[in-house]
Amino acid sequence: MRHSIGLLASSALLITGCGGGGGSGSSPAPAPVASAPAPAPAPTPSPTCSLASRQAFARDVIDEWYLFPELVVTSANPASFTTVQGYIDALTATARQQGKDRFFTFITSIAEENAFLASGESAGIGIRLAIDGPARRVLISEAFEGAPGLAAGIDRGDEITAIGTSSASLRTVSDIIAAEGSAGITNALGPNTAGLTRVLRISRNGSSREVSLTKAVFDLPAVSSRYGSRIIQDGNRQIGYINLRTFISSADTPLRNAFSSFRAAGITEFIIDFRYNGGGLISTAELMGDLLGGNRTSSDLYSGVRYRASKSSRDENVFFTPRAESVSPVKIAFIGTSATASASELVINSMAPYLGRNLALIGANTFGKPVGQIALDRSACDDRIRVVAFSSVNSRGRGDYFNGLASTLDVTCQAADDLTRPLGDPQEASIRGALDFLAGRSCTAITLSGPAGNIAGQTQRGMIAIDRQLLVPDAPSPAQREVPGLF
Repeated sequence: MRHSIGLLASSALLITGCGGGGGSGSSPAPAPVASAPAPAPAPTPSPTCSLASRQAFARDVIDEWYLFPELVVTSANPASFTTVQGYIDALTATARQQGKDRFFTFITSIAEENAFLASGESAGIGIRLAIDGPARRVLISEAFEGAPGLAAGIDRGDEITAIGTSSASLRTVSDIIAAEGSAGITNALGPNTAGLTRVLRISRNGSSREVSLTKAVFDLPAVSSRYGSRIIQDGNRQIGYINLRTFISSADTPLRNAFSSFRAAGITEFIIDFRYNGGGLISTAELMGDLLGGNRTSSDLYSGVRYRASKSSRDENVFFTPRAESVSPVKIAFIGTSATASASELVINSMAPYLGRNLALIGANTFGKPVGQIALDRSACDDRIRVVAFSSVNSRGRGDYFNGLASTLDVTCQAADDLTRPLGDPQEASIRGALDFLAGRSCTAITLSGPAGNIAGQTQRGMIAIDRQLLVPDAPSPAQREVPGLF
């Protein structure tokens, strides 16, 4: 059976209606939605959308669906909180302390999330930022096609050294971080509102320039037209390379096209680059599994979905469904970091039983999110509650990887995220490490240092190097949850 439940976020299980009111009783059963609805303007909030009413709706959702009902902090008083999210965080505090819900349960905008999940629609500069707090530096990890940043010549490896609303108001990044920490960078860049202008001083290889950028609405390509899919020639061997930025509906066609070209070339060894992939639609994660499952049958389990006991009738087993474009891998190297989460971890975990030591994690330990959310909507208020409601297991029944996948896989190899080279470059350190694994060369295993997400202070941030983490606001937009570091 196929489904469209979301891991980090999707548009899968929806309840629409006014909701609200404590003790309103059981909600109607969510109904599956095949794909993200078309983007729509945010509705005008109803007079009934008081803070207390919205908090009560969130509590009702958690009471009925939360995967860890025994961990809900029932003593939390909604009147003590000035936001819905603050109340949700209080209800889920015990699960968070145990590393089971690291801010995975949240409230978001229906309209904004639908727009992102359908096409990657967002507003901003269109760059992915990493911060080195101790050194007070902000670096560009990636720039997205069709957005203002890349159009202005900003790309991976550049450094932002100053930010201002004009040339006259530029403040150095070092001073901003010293005074305000990482939040100061988010504040200096301003809200992701189309039409907002910022001036950045950009440095590369010792030379600097000032760039004036006006934020704009853009559709983020899930697979880069520059390096998202390619065939790498490594000696006399051909390797299929895919860099998937996020799991959204618009990724499906480029993924199919890429795998079709790999199949036509007879490629059996692959590098799947998930280093910054924060998750997304499980339906796209299932498509990825099918495309990698040409040597699997419809009786081979891809993943199992497991709800709380009171919702166990919703448990599902998802089997491989080979497609016309499917390949038959002999070896796969997955590139990951602690920014690699949710749907991307599901793909790795699901493929592991079938490849054993012919599958490796290259780079660093992953975030550790073996649980997923369903979406429940109160459309009159543009409120969507993303509640952790199920766990995911592979064909061996393994899914307890809250500490990241490195401890569960047979082979792991340390490698750096090398900003001196473009993504997709065979000489980039993580890709070079993946090629070494595929060629049978030895490597140093990834070391574990506690829950991967805890390195980043139990937030959505992800470490991508020992001295760098992706910059994510404390209150990320739907796009920033799925594409960590996006600005």
